[in-house]
Amino acid sequence: MRTICIGDIHGGYRALVQLIERIDVKDDDQLIFLGDYVDGWSESYEVIDFLISLSRKRKQNNQTIPIYLRGNHDELVVMNLKAEKPHPMWLKHGGESTIQSYKNRNQKDIQRHFDFLQNDLLNYYELNDNGFFHAGFQNLKGPKYEHNENATYWDRTLWEMALCVDPNLSIDNDRYPNRLNIYKEIFIGHTPTHRWDKYEPMNAANVWNMDTAAAYTGPLTAMCVETKEVWQSDPVHTFYPDENGRN
Repeated sequence: MRTICIGDIHGGYRALVQLIERIDVKDDDQLIFLGDYVDGWSESYEVIDFLISLSRKRKQNNQTIPIYLRGNHDELVVMNLKAEKPHPMWLKHGGESTIQSYKNRNQKDIQRHFDFLQNDLLNYYELNDNGFFHAGFQNLKGPKYEHNENATYWDRTLWEMALCVDPNLSIDNDRYPNRLNIYKEIFIGHTPTHRWDKYEPMNAANVWNMDTAAAYTGPLTAMCVETKEVWQSDPVHTFYPDENGRN
C-alpha cells in the first residue's frame, strides 16, 4: 500500500484529473487530500463532485476509500454560500469564483456538496505515526487537546516554527520543539510554497508542505509518504488561461 497525500486544489479540476492519471492510483493506495478544494479557479463545483464520485466508485469496487481533510476555504465556502451577504474578504480571496461555479446548479446537488463539506471532512488524520493536517496544530500535547478545533485548518505557526528549527539540532535536545516530536512526519498544505520561490514540496524539520501554489502559478502536487516520490500536474493556471485564480 502507498500513502499518497495531495495538496491544495482551489478549484483546479482539470489539474486534479491530470494528476490522478499521472499517479496511476492502485486499488490499495491510501489517498489523503489535505483540504482547500475550492476558491480559486472556476471549477470548484466540479472538484467537489469529482471527490464525492471518487469515494463512491472506490467503495463500490472494494478499493481503499480516500481521506478528505478540511481546509479553511472548505469551511468558508459553506458559511458564505449559505449567508445572505457573503463576506467581502472571502470574495476577494477566491470566493467570487466559487459563487460563479455554483451559480444555476441544481439545489439537490448543491445540498449534496454541502453535506460532503460539513460531514465527510476530517480536521486531521493520523496514520503509521504520521500526522496529516491542512494547516497544523498548536497544542504541545497534540491536536486531540486543541481548545479551538479549527486550529488544524487555520493556524500557520507549526510550519513557521519548523522553518526556524536549526537542522543540526538533535530531536533529543531540550530546545527541540515538543510539537514536532509527536509524529514521525507531518504533512500539511495551507501556506503556498511560492512564497519561497518553490513549486515543489518543501521540507523543514519533519514537516512537509504540500501546497505548491496551485491557486496561483504553481502545479497541483501529490507525494508518496513512504518513498517521497512526487507527481505534479502542469501549472494549474495553464488550464485556465482567461482566469486570474488567486493571483
